Amino acid sequence: MKIILYNLKKLNSLLYFVIINIMKRCSWVDENSEIYIKYHDEEWGMPKYDDHELFELLVLESFQAGLSWLTVLKKREDFRIAFDNFDVKKIALYGDNKVNELLDNEKIIRSRGKISAAINNAKIFIDIQKEFGSFSNYIWGFTSGKIIKNKDDKFNVSTPLSDKISKDLKKRGMKYVGTVIIYSYLQSVGIVNDHDTKCFRY
Repeated sequence: MKIILYNLKKLNSLLYFVIINIMKRCSWVDENSEIYIKYHDEEWGMPKYDDHELFELLVLESFQAGLSWLTVLKKREDFRIAFDNFDVKKIALYGDNKVNELLDNEKIIRSRGKISAAINNAKIFIDIQKEFGSFSNYIWGFTSGKIIKNKDDKFNVSTPLSDKISKDLKKRGMKYVGTVIIYSYLQSVGIVNDHDTKCFRY
């Protein structure tokens, strides 16, 4: 009986692998990049409500500015190590010694401006948590908890929604939260479902 169950489990895994690789993905996915495929299939556009996840992606999106998302993904694990697993309370307390340590870390994106922004934004993130109960309540409140779903495969780099959120975050003092970065953030945390209409994840 155990052998039968094991074989069924293996068969289901094989069927999943075959189906996933037959079905169409979004046009931006590099089919030769395992890390890109995994990110698209398992994470991108999935609604996220956990503040820790929301903070991690906010920091990573800010570091992406001027670079490709693939560059950030390849360094993601190194970022987690360097930034104390994106512990927002620890990052908010980073001082000059930690900043210099990060600037010497060749495994991450070394930008004084972006590192300073991450520290600054951590402090404001905490303030938002205190005001709204959680950052999730704050960010999802802009759509009243609803997911904005792409309906026509139109390629956007910003929208009135990202404009509004960007403006509010800047007003609160956050840095590297321009409307383009925020729109990319909304896609990554699933507030906006921008999967191609023919994508199996749509």
